[in-house]
Amino acid sequence: MIEMKLPALGADMDVGKLLEWRVHPGEIVHKGDIMAVVDTTKAALDVESWHDGTVWELLLAPGQTVPVGTPMARLLEAGESSPARTPVEPTAVKADAGAPPAVIAGTPAARGGEAQREAAALPAARRPVSPAARHRAAELGIALESLTGSGPQGAVTLRDVERAALPKSTEGDRTTQIRRTIASVMTRSKREVPHYYLSDDVPLAAALVWLRETNAGRPITERILIAALYIRAVARAAQQHPAMNGYFADGEFRPSAAVNLGMAISLRGGGLLAPAIFHAESKSLAKVMHDLSDLVARTRAGTLRRAEVADPTLTVTNLGEQSVTSVQPIIYAPQVAIVGFGRISDRPWVVDGKIQVIPVVTATLAADHRVSDGHSGARFLATIAANLQHPEAL
Repeated sequence: MIEMKLPALGADMDVGKLLEWRVHPGEIVHKGDIMAVVDTTKAALDVESWHDGTVWELLLAPGQTVPVGTPMARLLEAGESSPARTPVEPTAVKADAGAPPAVIAGTPAARGGEAQREAAALPAARRPVSPAARHRAAELGIALESLTGSGPQGAVTLRDVERAALPKSTEGDRTTQIRRTIASVMTRSKREVPHYYLSDDVPLAAALVWLRETNAGRPITERILIAALYIRAVARAAQQHPAMNGYFADGEFRPSAAVNLGMAISLRGGGLLAPAIFHAESKSLAKVMHDLSDLVARTRAGTLRRAEVADPTLTVTNLGEQSVTSVQPIIYAPQVAIVGFGRISDRPWVVDGKIQVIPVVTATLAADHRVSDGHSGARFLATIAANLQHPEAL
């Protein structure tokens, strides 16, 4: 028997709210298949199965908020037979005292939304309702016909009534929650991680000329943006400077062989997420650009996967569009480094002994002093700058 627990969908997550199941008991799932959608305050994320198996039991009902590590479902391994269990009769709903409804394979509830949809189509008088739910609905003035039951045979339970009575969160409420979460995580990072900062001005004349010439023959939807160059330059540099790529956990640094580069993306309602472009060190610029566009769209639509938020090994933040000269970012612990880029501006620059005006960007590194120092950080920034001077090699 495989027990699927609510995973930590980011270093800042302590609890999660189950929004919906994407599977039902009896369904065969494979590693990587989406099983559920969970709300983490910042965004709704897809949770994948990390095993092959057959769904035997769903332990949580949509709408429940539980701590990280809480069992969500149980899967049968290949060749494993179903354990014997006492059948659950539909009348069991009469014992409803507010506990989450059982969702058990082989019972009417196990048919997931099918039984609920069938029950929802019934007139209110014929729809099964637990006595406790009926009494509470009368107290609160809630029309039973307006509710979708989550109990056996789609029965309306006390929990369904209580959930309907909760005030609906507004966009402003959600933005406030996101701000509080970000503030908590960043405060903890600044308190616990010994940051050091380094900055370097990077000339971009060659990179911008190369981009202009490269994009001239491409459709608008396939054009490469400077952000893709930043991602590739940082990812390639991280390969050469592994102390910048990985996690500090349990008192030690754990370097990562892959550069899963998080890209800070602003959310429409406020706040941000930094989901990962996996293996950014080995992807072409065109592929990085495609993945970045897809990631931005899915971040703002709330359809990210667990690993995309939980597994970045290094992060880039680009505030060039906000017209700031530079940014001093805070590390997303347990990562050990983050690179920030400001706006590209024309500045005087000495080229071959002569002063010229060229486009320049300020790149800033924030790194963890427990893992690296100013010397290694400076070499990392220098490698990023060198990579941006040769965009054709990225």
